[in-house]
Amino acid sequence: MHGRRGFLLALTPRPVCPPRMLPVTEHLLHLLGVEKTTFRLYAMSVLLLSLLFFLFRLLMQFLRLCWSFYITCRRLSCFPQPPRRNWLLGHLGMYLPNERGLQDEKKVLDNMHHVILVWIGPVLPLLVLVHPDYIKPLVGASAAIAPKDDLFYGFLKPWLGDGLLLSKGDKWSRHRRLLTPAFHFDILKPYMKIFNQCTDIMHSKWWRLAQGSVVSLDMFEHVSLMTLDSLQKCVFSYNSNCQEKMSDYISAIIELSALVVRRQYRLHHHIDFIYCLTADGRRFRQACDTVHRFTTEVIQERRQALRQQGAEAWLKGKQGKTLDFIDVLLLARDEDGKELSDEDIRAEADTFMFEGHDTTSSGLSWVLFNLAKYPEYQEKCREEIQEVMKGRELEELEWDDLTQLPFTTMCIKESLRQFPPVTLVSRRCTEDIKLPDGRIIPKGIICLVSIYGTHHNPTVWPDSKELHRTELCHGRDACGRGVDAAALPPERGPNAQGAAEARTHPAHGERHLAQRGAAASAGLSTGAALRFPGAQAPPGEAQAPPPRS
Repeated sequence: MHGRRGFLLALTPRPVCPPRMLPVTEHLLHLLGVEKTTFRLYAMSVLLLSLLFFLFRLLMQFLRLCWSFYITCRRLSCFPQPPRRNWLLGHLGMYLPNERGLQDEKKVLDNMHHVILVWIGPVLPLLVLVHPDYIKPLVGASAAIAPKDDLFYGFLKPWLGDGLLLSKGDKWSRHRRLLTPAFHFDILKPYMKIFNQCTDIMHSKWWRLAQGSVVSLDMFEHVSLMTLDSLQKCVFSYNSNCQEKMSDYISAIIELSALVVRRQYRLHHHIDFIYCLTADGRRFRQACDTVHRFTTEVIQERRQALRQQGAEAWLKGKQGKTLDFIDVLLLARDEDGKELSDEDIRAEADTFMFEGHDTTSSGLSWVLFNLAKYPEYQEKCREEIQEVMKGRELEELEWDDLTQLPFTTMCIKESLRQFPPVTLVSRRCTEDIKLPDGRIIPKGIICLVSIYGTHHNPTVWPDSKELHRTELCHGRDACGRGVDAAALPPERGPNAQGAAEARTHPAHGERHLAQRGAAASAGLSTGAALRFPGAQAPPGEAQAPPPRS
């Protein structure tokens, strides 16, 4: 009997105890007001374990990032750095793109001559290269090892798209090949007539203003409009008469140029989401729409005409006319016979309108400033130009005349050395780069090639303010290098048009002033003195144009 009862008890099912889960799971289910079941306990435990694992991975990545930052800081400790503004901002705001900022940079160069470490905030280190021997390993590296940096160039992306300035890798190589014909001498030569015409318009305006009560003119403003006028005619074959009456397109380009520079020096504006909410961000977007709308309309209208007429008939209709930049891009084909899209052409046109006007106008303004500062060299340039123009019925400079102006060219190059229109270019190292003294630029570091710093480095130019390209100083060093060996001229590569334009306008200006019977110092040093926008200058005093970034 007892055996049977024990057998029956053994067969009776016993209650199953719920599995023991994470203690917090039952509490969470209770807070959620959900009935506790085995499945829900398992599901909640899995979710909690997944969350813990995700947080653990984030913590490990953060610790790895901190360790990597610590190692990078140790590797950068061999590079000197000037005193920081404070621990939070670092050197941000200490070297602004103005006269005071360039003077402060010059003081740093008196003590640091090769590579300088600067900090943007507490966690972003930058290496500034200011010596040719230290710049060479960086610019000599392939595009894969030292590509363009998105931190600084990225601000231009919504405006310029994937043009030659911002594109990389295969796309850059393809566009570079397709754009090369646009800078052939046969294409550039007809532009001389446009340069002469635009310069005549500017000089006529100066002469008219000088006859009135105005004795001081803002050269940079006038030269900027003249270069924009030249570019619109060379790029689009479009005459906006912007030197006399400002157009929406020209106003938008000028505003975009100023907004891009301003954004670089406001740390919170580096975040796209925040920048779009600001007044500057809204103005930037509106100006971009204006520029893109104009460029797109010109491209679509020109492409439609090309398709309707055919390439041969279209080219025949262009005979006797100047082939502009848009024409060359519409006709360009790569090795596979593929053409550039409308978006690609728009990006290249917008890029050259920006790069061509800003750098050329800044360089020309500084040339005028320096000619006013050194009237003896101004007079020598005038004599050289008058000698070239002697005996001509039509007093216009021609392409072949540019090679007959060696002293004027020297003065322009020396002005570009002392006041380069572009003061910095940036690259990000994807691999370690070894410097001549054995120090290493760590992988991932952003390097700034300081063109201004190199041109004012006392170990390269013992007296950087001394004129180095006049007949008084044109010798060579022991290695046979001339004064151009340590200069970074802007006329290399696709900016050949800007180089020709830079030589044309001052030379044409000297001819124009001489033709008007102006005195040797009039027009450049007294009649139209250079000054900062908004600054008051006494009559006859030459003031410096604003440095560009």
